[in-house]
Amino acid sequence: MSFPPSQTVAVYGTLKRGQTNHALLADSRYLGRDRLEGVALYHLGGYPGAVEEHSGSVAVEVYEVSARTLRSLDRLEDFDPENRRQSLFLRKERKTRFGATWVYLYNRPVSHKRRLSGNWPPS
Repeated sequence: MSFPPSQTVAVYGTLKRGQTNHALLADSRYLGRDRLEGVALYHLGGYPGAVEEHSGSVAVEVYEVSARTLRSLDRLEDFDPENRRQSLFLRKERKTRFGATWVYLYNRPVSHKRRLSGNWPPS
């Protein structure tokens, strides 16, 4: 899969500043914060997962990322564009105040998961 030289990605969990996987964004430019509407956050253990839900919203940080970084994020999120059904997360485009932005949405049922307030880490 080919990527443009840079794109934007919205992160809501372990990729946020101060979290365990933030180092993957070391070569990325922080654009700011936003809130994604129509998305709810669930506690999956050591990390959260966002799913499309009409009544939810999630706090995100938005970054401009290189194609190399986007490929690294795809690996972290277990997203395989050639096998979307088996992917743990799906990369989908959502509107933010910074324009169209990629976000990783959880690709499994959440019926037995605890819903969060829309912020990670949970309080």
